[in-house]
Amino acid sequence: MQNIDELIDEVIEREGGYVNHPADRGGPTNWGITEAVARRQGYVGEMRALPRSDAAAIYKRLYCFKPRFDVIANHAPALAAELFDTGINMGTGTAAAFLQRALNALNREGRDYTDLAIDRQIGPATIAALQAFLCKRGAGGEAVLLKAVEALQGAHYINIAEARPSQEAFVYGWLANRIG
Repeated sequence: MQNIDELIDEVIEREGGYVNHPADRGGPTNWGITEAVARRQGYVGEMRALPRSDAAAIYKRLYCFKPRFDVIANHAPALAAELFDTGINMGTGTAAAFLQRALNALNREGRDYTDLAIDRQIGPATIAALQAFLCKRGAGGEAVLLKAVEALQGAHYINIAEARPSQEAFVYGWLANRIG
């Protein structure tokens, strides 16, 4: 994983400042942090005034360290960076589930490591499966696993738009900025 501060800078640049798009289910957002997340983290001010430093601290705490994507970075830094970004956009549990599902699909019917429970948590079993996968597949393994996670993410965006047509307003941007 590249430097977490660099990743946060990239997210904040991509997300921009204050937004309150009528179709965005997250409601008022600043620096990519929704009002609900900011409130749960103790922010009480106007969302337009959310300090960038508060947003960065929230990103580190909730979207890197709490879901243990920093631990993934010790084994697969590019994958960890993608999980961080996916976690911001879709929730860290969804990002973890994509990883678990991809690892299960790539374990050759359990010959390389046992299937994981899709518990949406990065725990010892997920880390062990990741290590086993990377050991078995070598240098190219991370790139393949990253493609699998991104494929699940892209399919999820299409499913969202099909279920809620108002979300079509965001699909182009999601695919342009969140995949690859």
